[in-house]
Parts: sequence; C-alpha cells; structure tokens
Amino acid sequence: MSTTPNPPLLEVQGIQKRFGGLVALDHIQLQVVAGQVHGLIGPNGAGKTTLFNVLTGLYHPDKGEFKFSGRPYQPKHIHQVVALGIARTFQNIRLFAEMSVLDNIKVGRHIRSRQNLWNCLLRDKQFHQEEESVTQKAYALLHQVGLKDKAHYMARTLSYGDQRRLEIARALATEPKLLALDEPAAGMNATEKGQLRQLIESLQAMGCTILLIEHDVKLVMGLCNTVTVLDYGKVICEGEPSQVRQDPKVIAAYLGNSAH
Repeated sequence: MSTTPNPPLLEVQGIQKRFGGLVALDHIQLQVVAGQVHGLIGPNGAGKTTLFNVLTGLYHPDKGEFKFSGRPYQPKHIHQVVALGIARTFQNIRLFAEMSVLDNIKVGRHIRSRQNLWNCLLRDKQFHQEEESVTQKAYALLHQVGLKDKAHYMARTLSYGDQRRLEIARALATEPKLLALDEPAAGMNATEKGQLRQLIESLQAMGCTILLIEHDVKLVMGLCNTVTVLDYGKVICEGEPSQVRQDPKVIAAYLGNSAH
C-alpha cells in the first residue's frame, strides 16, 4: 500500500541576496517537507545563516519568494514570522542573561498571549489563569529539554550546552510549525550532543518540522531525512544523507574524509 508523501511546509524559490558586490545567496531553491528534519550544510561562508536571516525577516531578499503552508510568505517583520509559526535559534546564543531560566521561556510565550492591556492592569481572573497556564507550559518545556531542575537559575550561570538547550526551549514556547536551528550542537560535548539528538527526534515524532544548520556531519547524517549542501551561496547537492555523503562535489567542497 503506497503512502502519500507529506507536502512541503516551506518552499524557497529563487532567493537571491547581495551585500555590495558579494552574492551571498544565488537563486536558492529549497523545499522543506512537513514533518521532516532537513539539514543545511556547507563550509563557512556558504550562505547558510544568511538564508536563515532572510527566512526569518532579519534580511530582505533582493529576488525570489517564499511559500509557507502553500501560501506566499513575505518575512518582513520578526514578530509576524513567529506568529505565522516559524521560530529559530541563533549561531551566537541570545538569551536574557539576567533573567531566570523559567522567565526566559515565559517570554517566548508572549506571542501566543491572549491578554490585553486591561487584563494586565487589572490583573483579573483571566490574567491569573493565563499566567498559571504559561508557567505550567514553561516547566513542561524545561522538562523536555532536561533543564527543569535549573528553572530558577539565572540564564547566565548555565553551561554553554545548557544555554543552547534553553534557547531551543524558548523557541518551542512559541509553538512553531517550523523550528530553524542554527548550529545547535556548537559547544556541546558528546553526551550533550546525544541528548540533543534525542530531543530533535522527539520533536519530529510530535510533528514538528525542523530546518537544521550544523557542522557536526555525523549528527546531520544520522538525524536528517534530507540534506541540502550550499557552497558560495549556491545549492550544489540535495538528497538523502546516503546520497549526499557520496557526491563528489560535496566531498570536494566540504566533507572530505569526514564523509566516511
């Protein structure tokens, strides 16, 4: 019995981005299928983070267009991107360092808040009910990423690996359809990377679609359903991990001996 493949959640069509005379993205074509983990790899300077920045409204593309859930999508304002259902983490961690771990997660729930100014000023029953709901959700997310016992720590006191997981939990607090992770394993030891892999697998099992930039080739090849390889702002290969690791262009540009 054949099964119908999932439709693309995100479609990137002919995206181009220049910085002066430098072409950072050269007519990028990409489809991220709903429910999959899609890896984006390539050497430093290949355009991976630039693509994330265009996708999430930090940069505006010079040419091309996006579709999200089958509809045209123009990522102009970050809050609109998050409200639509796209959340991301950053290559350089961006947390509220002087806030607690728990409060960092609660901030991420702001976009889904149903409170208005009067609810907040009056602190009425609806306000307290939603505050309790937000707190419970935050604890659940901290448990999911293995940080529940550190809920009341200041974010700045966490280890680098724990800060990475906190940033992922804060992104999850927005209830994304697409979670874009920019080098989530950076700074993690082998044990933390194993925990990260389990977390991403559990998110996929729950129906979350994930777009992943990562330099750990072993992690990418073990996690991703599809891998796209960029080099000098162009897509040089795309396919299943087993295909990508054997592609001569990819080996020459990026993988080298780490392909085996």
